[in-house]
Amino acid sequence: MAEHFDVAVIGGGPGGYATALYGAAAGLSVAVVEMDKVGGTCLHRGCIPAKEFLETASMFRHVADAKEFGIDAGSPGIDFSISQGRKQKVVDQLWKGLTGLMKRRRITTVAGRGALGPGRTVHVDGGGELSADHVVLAAGSVPRTIPGFEVDGRVVLTSDEFLALERLPATAVVIGGGAIGCEFASTMADLGVKVTILEALPKILPGCDREVAEVVVRSFKKRGIDIRTGVAVSGHTPGETGTTVSFGGEGETLTVDMVVVSVGRRPLSDGLLLDGVGVEVDERGFVRVDQWLRTAEEGVFAVGDLISTGTSVHPALAHVGFVEGIQVVKTILGEPVVPVDYAKVPWCIYTHPEVAFAGLSEEAATDAGYEVVVKKDPFAGNGRALILGEAEGLVKVIAEKDGAGRAGTILGVHMVGPWVTEQLGQAYLAVNWEATVDEVAQFIQPHPTLSEVFGETVLALTGRGLHS
Repeated sequence: MAEHFDVAVIGGGPGGYATALYGAAAGLSVAVVEMDKVGGTCLHRGCIPAKEFLETASMFRHVADAKEFGIDAGSPGIDFSISQGRKQKVVDQLWKGLTGLMKRRRITTVAGRGALGPGRTVHVDGGGELSADHVVLAAGSVPRTIPGFEVDGRVVLTSDEFLALERLPATAVVIGGGAIGCEFASTMADLGVKVTILEALPKILPGCDREVAEVVVRSFKKRGIDIRTGVAVSGHTPGETGTTVSFGGEGETLTVDMVVVSVGRRPLSDGLLLDGVGVEVDERGFVRVDQWLRTAEEGVFAVGDLISTGTSVHPALAHVGFVEGIQVVKTILGEPVVPVDYAKVPWCIYTHPEVAFAGLSEEAATDAGYEVVVKKDPFAGNGRALILGEAEGLVKVIAEKDGAGRAGTILGVHMVGPWVTEQLGQAYLAVNWEATVDEVAQFIQPHPTLSEVFGETVLALTGRGLHS
């Protein structure tokens, strides 16, 4: 007979391992079926590797600008293979820590690709099988590709291949101006690569507040990144070393050493469901769930990049997978659960300058019918930002106008500038708890800190700002 568990999880990425760790901490017997390594895309081919390379770019900038601080460090060079080795060291350390933690929690890990069969059985390629009272689908996602750009790992790459590079090209095209594409462009440009971004939509970072995205555009252009928006790629013609990319309605071309395709990710639902299983999958391959993350099959849940909630855009973010895993376990245990509000989750983009936001942008709030009061303050007046030599950027707060015409509930906070990804916590709390500007204005901001800009922006919305 197949071994039986309280919970079986297919996929060991952020959503899967969070489910397993939280369930095991609650005393449930848990098995995780993983076809590669626990940690998933985020740890091995996504968040962690990408941010390590962005930190390499940051270090390069610091050395290059050291003379401004009276330090003569000479002109920096880059050996990207060393950065690659450091990245792998960080990844391996985190992976070993995660596997050790799962063992200490007595989580059973099964190597192989899992597929859900009838009766909450999980079939593992190679002939293994297990069953569970509850099954959680957490198979994750893989990079999307586009016709005419077959990935060869040398000239045409997705994020998977880019994050395994041992050396950087001299020139590159990034197809796609979303968060991942812009992070790659930012990294390469800072390390001396001549980069062009080709984006089909009217602007890069399409999910961001317009004024925030404009700050990134200005910074990118100052650093030599060529941004072409409103253009579609039609194919490429390989040469002896690089390739010539065709794009735009006028038949423009650009010859480069490398093309990085960054047009989003698709759910890895192929082969996940066997005959006789009632789980529903939409036309794009996403598993359909309700707000409790339940599928159409009794006792089967799904989390992470794999799912579609059907009511709003589901953010493909590792930390969303974490909270969804916790929500599933609480539901299984019959504990009170507050479903994830996807419109308010925190977003972080690690370009230079960084971007971070939670809640509605000004445009989205207006489109939703809110009367709003908006205030923004620049980092240019912040002491810590000037000390760091990184005064580029701003904080923008969108609040609902109350009955007296004053700023009331905070609807959204949008930041662009130095270390804003580390400053978003208090802004997210304000948005998620539907706090008012009067309440948040009482937060004491340490001085001198970068977070004072958020505090000043909110204080100014009360009508009594200190510096604005």
